Amino acid sequence: MVAYILRRLLLVIPTLFGIMVINFAVVQILPGGPVEQIIAQLTGDDVAATARVSGDAGSEVSGGQPQGGRGGGDSTVSSKYRGAQGLPPDLIKDLERQFGLDKPAGERFVMMMKRYITFDFGTSYFKDQTVIDLVLEKMPVSISLGLWTTLLVYLISIPLGIAKAVRDGSKFDVWTSGVVIAGQAIPAFLFAILLIVLFAGGRYWDIFPLRGLVSENFADLSFWEKIKDYFWHLTLPLTALLVGGFAGLTMLTKNSFLDQINQQYVVTARSKGLTERRVLYGHVFRNAMLVVIASFPGAFIGILFTGSLLIEIIFSLDGLGLLGFEAALTRDYPVMFATLYFFTLLGLVMNIIGDVMYHVVDPRIDFEATGV
Repeated sequence: MVAYILRRLLLVIPTLFGIMVINFAVVQILPGGPVEQIIAQLTGDDVAATARVSGDAGSEVSGGQPQGGRGGGDSTVSSKYRGAQGLPPDLIKDLERQFGLDKPAGERFVMMMKRYITFDFGTSYFKDQTVIDLVLEKMPVSISLGLWTTLLVYLISIPLGIAKAVRDGSKFDVWTSGVVIAGQAIPAFLFAILLIVLFAGGRYWDIFPLRGLVSENFADLSFWEKIKDYFWHLTLPLTALLVGGFAGLTMLTKNSFLDQINQQYVVTARSKGLTERRVLYGHVFRNAMLVVIASFPGAFIGILFTGSLLIEIIFSLDGLGLLGFEAALTRDYPVMFATLYFFTLLGLVMNIIGDVMYHVVDPRIDFEATGV
């Protein structure tokens, strides 16, 4: 198993490098770089409109590189950026140097990856903070949403999936399937709006807060009051995320158990006089949980970093999802690429952890023996 883990860790390097190369290349053809953001502010133009016009003109500089690779005098420097007419060419050059866009794309990529190896992610273009400080500042919100959502999803889905498998075809199975399907069909953001209307002063009851992770007087509260206030703010966001989150895992658990219940070893165990509980949790559970465990890393990463974006916006929670979204809009490249690098690395490591958990749950699974 150790050799397998080492091979997987070595594969992380080319995989991560390939993902970064592809995304860096894509950014080079996207309109509306950081220089355009500053130009739009200086000239009073709309940033999005500036980006659209630049893209239509085919002369936009994405990531600081001209599409045609044309060089020349000062007039060429100014004309690369739509909306820069009338601005001093030296100002444009200074902006390019300030954002590090005066170098070729390949050189910038190599420099960026050298820094990222040591987890030096640089400073945000527009927030005047290091990327590490920004991520650490937003992390508590995303960790709170991701950790509690994942925990509650598994605590609800696994027992419910087992109960549905044991009672397959019963009235309980039918009506719970209706609830699961409805939960999966309703988007989390739509359910979040419904919760606000019902319970956050939208129209009916004003029970739960609408903004933030804690109250403004959180520092003055006692220990137990802080815990109460924390979960009071999390109630509606977590409920909105749970609605769609538990549906897929519930059906996965049910189908996995149904598949194992029909296996020959279960019939043999029952014929030996073992109780149904012993058969279910002593034999079936371990095998059925393999699929569920395999899906855990992807589910956790998805909930933690991507699934809560709209929820963060709706409930005014300043987390990593909102940070990445704003960075993409403003073309804040240090934040964009640093978060991509970190989250991709974390996702790859979580996949390896999922394989290790496979082996822990069922030691008979040997990845080295299969040559994986």
